[in-house]
Amino acid sequence: MGVIDTTGGHAEWTFPADPGAVRAARGLVRRQLRGWGLDHVGDLAALLVSELVTNALRHATGPIGVRLVRPGPSDGTLLVEVSDPLPDPPRERAARPEDESGRGLQLLASTTRRWGTRPGETGKTVWFELAVLEEPEVPR
Repeated sequence: MGVIDTTGGHAEWTFPADPGAVRAARGLVRRQLRGWGLDHVGDLAALLVSELVTNALRHATGPIGVRLVRPGPSDGTLLVEVSDPLPDPPRERAARPEDESGRGLQLLASTTRRWGTRPGETGKTVWFELAVLEEPEVPR
C-alpha cells in the first residue's frame, strides 16, 4: 500500500492488486472518516469501497487507487473515488438469489446520493457521493 496524501481536505492511497487491499482500504477509509469527525458514514463508505475494490481486483490487474474528498463548510457531500487500470466501465447485472456476487453496483445505486464513472489517463474511476448530515445532538 502506498499513502499518497492524507492531509487537508482529501486522502489518497494506492493498493496493489492483492486480496489484502480490500481489508486495508476498508480500515483506512474508516480511520480517515473518524479523524474528520464523520464516523456516522464510515461503515457505509467502507462497505461501498470494499465492493468497488473487490470489483477492481476481479477485473483489473494493476494498482487500485482510493481517494476521499472531505465536504467543505457549505457542502454536505463526501466524494469517494476508486480507480483501476481497466478502461471498461462496470456493468450492473441482475444477480439471482443464489449468486455470491453481482450486487455491488445495485448497493451503490441504492445507498448513495449519486455515482458514476469517468475515464482516466489509464483506466477509469468509479465515484460516489454520500450525504454527510450533522449528527443530531443527544438530549442530556
